[in-house]
Amino acid sequence: MTGQNPFDEYSARYEDWFERNEFAFESELQAVKAQLPPGKNGIEIGVGSGRFAVPLGIKIGVDPSREMGRIARKRGIKVVRGVAENLDFDDSQFDFALMVTTICFVDDIEISFKEAYRILRNGGSLIIGFIDRDSVVGKLYKRRKAESLFYRTAIFYTVDELVYGLKRAGFKKFSFNQTLFHELPLIKSVEPVKEGYGVGSFVVINAEK
Repeated sequence: MTGQNPFDEYSARYEDWFERNEFAFESELQAVKAQLPPGKNGIEIGVGSGRFAVPLGIKIGVDPSREMGRIARKRGIKVVRGVAENLDFDDSQFDFALMVTTICFVDDIEISFKEAYRILRNGGSLIIGFIDRDSVVGKLYKRRKAESLFYRTAIFYTVDELVYGLKRAGFKKFSFNQTLFHELPLIKSVEPVKEGYGVGSFVVINAEK
């Protein structure tokens, strides 16, 4: 992400989303958790304020936002300030890397995928949780991009576009699950997590090195 970082200036509004959409957040969290290898050494790229890392037991994260990093550190996360395209970690250091609602903000997904591939051990996984551009929520976000504090500069992707980029970076053995089957204001309880993609707005891709 280049230029002024809205996550620094509007961190309170970012945090407020999770309070106002608690069932959507919990649904996303369960979908990600279903793809995470238990008991492994992982990192979250784009850790934000630690909303996903903390309940998932991830202890280290990367984020370009000073304010998000400050909040995540208060929640017990070791935060390294940086971007997905330039990860300050050794080759083959982690068992998995997680990116949740981050891929739409990176400047170069090709370099980001290559960097994630580099820091993963053989057999490790890159797990990406994101809003599918072709979904109900994805289409709404795209229509309202210009009005959004956070998504104004975002680039939304389809599942097929991300899989194509992941394959080019060397990833293989893909698995998918999905959740959020209604518009956000209509979600009044935790939504189910189902295999595959194409129906739910929030999709999780597990791509193996």
